[in-house]
Amino acid sequence: MESLVKPERVFNRDREWASLVRFAASPSPDVRLGIVSGRRRQGKTFLLDALAEAARGFFFTATDATELDSLAGFGAAVAGCAGGGRYAFRDWDEAFERLCEVVGAGLIVIDEFPYLSKASPSLPSVLQRALDPRGYLRQSGARLLLCGSAMSVMGHLLSGSAPLRGRASLELIVKPLGYRESARFWNIDNPRLAVLVHSIVGGTPAYRREFVAGDTPDSLADFDSWVLRTVLNPEVPLSREARYLLAEETEIRDPALYHAVLGAISGGNTTRGGIANAIGRGSTDIGHPLSVLEDAQLITREADPFNRGKSSYRVVEPLIAFYEAIMRREWTRLERGNSEAAWRNSRATFLSQVVGPHFEEICRDWAISAAEDVFGELPGHVAAATVNDPQRKRQIQIDVAVLAPEDTGQPRRILSLGEVKWDRVMTPGHVDRLRRARDLLSAKGFDTSRTILACYSGAGFDENLRALATPVGHRPADPDTPLLIDLDTVYSDPR
Repeated sequence: MESLVKPERVFNRDREWASLVRFAASPSPDVRLGIVSGRRRQGKTFLLDALAEAARGFFFTATDATELDSLAGFGAAVAGCAGGGRYAFRDWDEAFERLCEVVGAGLIVIDEFPYLSKASPSLPSVLQRALDPRGYLRQSGARLLLCGSAMSVMGHLLSGSAPLRGRASLELIVKPLGYRESARFWNIDNPRLAVLVHSIVGGTPAYRREFVAGDTPDSLADFDSWVLRTVLNPEVPLSREARYLLAEETEIRDPALYHAVLGAISGGNTTRGGIANAIGRGSTDIGHPLSVLEDAQLITREADPFNRGKSSYRVVEPLIAFYEAIMRREWTRLERGNSEAAWRNSRATFLSQVVGPHFEEICRDWAISAAEDVFGELPGHVAAATVNDPQRKRQIQIDVAVLAPEDTGQPRRILSLGEVKWDRVMTPGHVDRLRRARDLLSAKGFDTSRTILACYSGAGFDENLRALATPVGHRPADPDTPLLIDLDTVYSDPR
């Protein structure tokens, strides 16, 4: 089983495949349970189905059904694996015990497990007993993989006092494709076009395959037409997907409130207080919605490395950010089929509220994966940050703050301070702001002795800035010499 080869139809996912093969082929008697999760449409089922096929294992996809119907469907699948016949199980104990007799030391994959646990809340306890030293799962030698998209449910399977806590040897989260991999998946070799497309569909594989049937913009000139014929076309499933992503989360009881929270974050209100003010609620009223959205991995909270106790929220799923900033505001026009007017009215907002912040996140991704020669050493942490300037009574926004790993007892070293502009040519004035921020941070006790000032731009740099700059990979001799990172650099292979 160790020689299981990833099928060519599975794009990328080499790391995930290697982890799954190590689990399935492990000779250790302690390796019995694996948990695979991830937001919907990331290709989990596609990946696990390929694994089960290669390993000749048992694969079952649960549906939203009653316990009786679920047992009936499971019985049919077990009978099919056994070569025919019909199994009618009384309960899940009997079902899994019989399955273990059929598969022996083989691989068992249960997809959409949250549907089964919803209909049968005692199922995790059943599996706990089966995984005990004298349980039939342990005795058979089978490997069990439980997979699901309901992140809040899957996250709780191994937490606290949950029955399966401490039983899993694998906890794999299948994440969206990275921005470089996504460009290759969509067959886009123009970095500017790649950013525009990624700011809408992100790295979710299903959006290209099932949702737009392979429709890819063939050039920058085709981008607006592509938007109109896909995400803003009410006849294409992608146009309603953002709504469904929210509706599929079982913990969400008041969709209007959650959409309001997401809309506030997408509109630039990224602090807890700012979100509360934007939607007209108290700060304590939005604590639960923020926690649920975090558990569902639809938003993330990021700490400001220069301001202890300060954090900001960001929408993780690009399609939701696009929906909240563009589609929700233009829903009446879109429903009436007037997509051209809706897009014409929203394109400036798209560039400022969607593409701009998304490009900043792409630049942070580039920085965290940068080679050692870019910043002098490998980054320990990369984040957006703010620097308070009390003398000038303002805040300096740092889009890409690159910090070295923490060294106990020593001042935190800042490897780089960066500013990002998507559609504006950058000038020496942008470097002046970064230089001011560096001086302020030095006065606060940070180690800025080797801090590189970096400009990231999707529109380029003027001649004056280029005359001051140093190429990527060449450490500046003068700390005031800026590093310039353009789109081609961001999309180049870091290796």
